[in-house]
Amino acid sequence: MTRSFTCIICPNGCEITAEYEGDTVYAVQGAACPKGDAYVRQELTDPQRNIATSVLVEGGELPLASVRLSHPIPKKEIFRVMEVINTVRLQAPTAVGQVALADVCGLGADVIVTKNVARANA
Repeated sequence: MTRSFTCIICPNGCEITAEYEGDTVYAVQGAACPKGDAYVRQELTDPQRNIATSVLVEGGELPLASVRLSHPIPKKEIFRVMEVINTVRLQAPTAVGQVALADVCGLGADVIVTKNVARANA
């Protein structure tokens, strides 16, 4: 089987073609660097994604704080992880780097706060 990819790892945006069958990759052509080759092989055998979203903040000057995962998770787990993230409620203040949820769904990735939200003035 043949599949084409546009690499998203670096600004080159290489057009890469892969020959594969199931989880076996026979050939990768068109990558200008080793990162493109590795990207295509991972996409074919174990696609991973990161999540950036927001969670509710109670008592904050803003209603939401942005969050992201500490590292990518299997693509097939995104919806399950988002269901859990959507239940998170933080108390203001929040701080960049704060762990909002550790080891989400047992996947080894933490949900990390990426926006400071101060406590609202009463």
